[in-house]
Amino acid sequence: MPETLPEIKYDSRGLVPAIVQQFDTGEVLMLAYMNAESLKLTCETGLTWFWSRSRQELWNKGATSGNIQHVKEIRYDCDADTLLVGVDAEGPACHTGHTTCFYRTIE
Repeated sequence: MPETLPEIKYDSRGLVPAIVQQFDTGEVLMLAYMNAESLKLTCETGLTWFWSRSRQELWNKGATSGNIQHVKEIRYDCDADTLLVGVDAEGPACHTGHTTCFYRTIE
């Protein structure tokens, strides 16, 4: 992971959306939010860390479920206000047990 982080543009709450994608297949697994601390922890540990907006605390994906996400790369968009996190997921991303949080379709 990088020694220095780029200038990411956080919103007024200090958050940036992070799209999590399975590295080898490109499947979008989930959307979460990171703050500066969770991004730093993600870079340092190689595991995904996020900021829970509902619980107002840091959380390490898979710490309780075992569904750990190993970070392969982190990209940021042209405006530096969205992250794309490529991971190798050890289990489902969704708390419902689905591989991806995006398992439903509007018809």
